Amino acid sequence: MLGDNPKRPPVTGDGSVLFVKNMFKTLQGEGPHVGVSSVFIRLGGCNLACSFCDTEFEDYEEYALDSLLQEVNKLSANDNGVRSANLVVITGGEPLRQPIGLLCQKLIELGYEVQIETNGTLYRELPKEVDIICSPKVSANKYLSVHGDLLPRVNAFKFLVSVIIKEYSAVPELGQTKHNIPVYVQAMDQQDEEINAKNQKLAVELAINNDYRLSYQVHKKLGIE
Repeated sequence: MLGDNPKRPPVTGDGSVLFVKNMFKTLQGEGPHVGVSSVFIRLGGCNLACSFCDTEFEDYEEYALDSLLQEVNKLSANDNGVRSANLVVITGGEPLRQPIGLLCQKLIELGYEVQIETNGTLYRELPKEVDIICSPKVSANKYLSVHGDLLPRVNAFKFLVSVIIKEYSAVPELGQTKHNIPVYVQAMDQQDEEINAKNQKLAVELAINNDYRLSYQVHKKLGIE
């Protein structure tokens, strides 16, 4: 979106209806579950507007929860009708902008693993089985704090790094040490081959020198969604 999206506030409701940009089956391309066959649910809208964001999430539709679950079951099956994707990744936009607790619970009851990817600024009660990957963002030249109730639930941090955006040139302390949360570093995709190569070099250096884990956007290298 490159910061052109409107900043949308949190949505109220019981989660029986959600705003969905798209759903698709792919491989998780980054973070702790890289390479795992997954069904992605990309929810619409975000409460932030990051200038480097390369994801389209504003053209969304309203989905009833039952229809959404039916689509997940359909997408998760292979050509023989057998489930071949057990991981459901709920992303956005910002997934915690919407009441996703009921969706998560229903997916867990259906036997799926559930992972969400959040910027960490919002909080909702979620089932304890949900994996929470937090990718903190900068606003007004400083990192936004991770919501105090969310922080103890975070399973991993994923920090984007950039050589040309000062605030993203290093990894800040946002509670990962106190809560013993693994840190992944990932080169920011800035739509420029030369800059991206420098970002990747920085991510490697940070990982090696700080005992972080390197996250690499495998899906982009493979040309898949």
